[in-house]
Amino acid sequence: MTLQMCEEAAMTAIALQASRRAPDSKQSATLRPLDPDVVSAAIPAFFIGRNSAGLWVAREANERVGGLFLFKSSAVDFANRQSAPQRCALVFPTETFELDVENRGNVLIVLAEAAKTLLARIAARLKT
Repeated sequence: MTLQMCEEAAMTAIALQASRRAPDSKQSATLRPLDPDVVSAAIPAFFIGRNSAGLWVAREANERVGGLFLFKSSAVDFANRQSAPQRCALVFPTETFELDVENRGNVLIVLAEAAKTLLARIAARLKT
């Protein structure tokens, strides 16, 4: 089994789990730029966390770049590559948050989102 096949299978499993999950009463976190007293504006900062579907999200604090990923390590690697050659500050919010910029991460995530929608439709039909 290739790595791509493993990723596709894992994303489909995540989509299936999300379609079965009861709607969350909690709202997603609203991410704001970091206070310059906490992290210097000269240091790139990225939020790393999960979205409502369980995928990993990496988004720059200044909302310029972000991506969706299957693995936490991939999200961290993305943040480090985007801030190269310098390192970046990583912030791990406890609440879920959604990617609100163009996905520059794993291109297969679009397929996972489509699979999630399809599985939700099938699950709704099976309930009736």
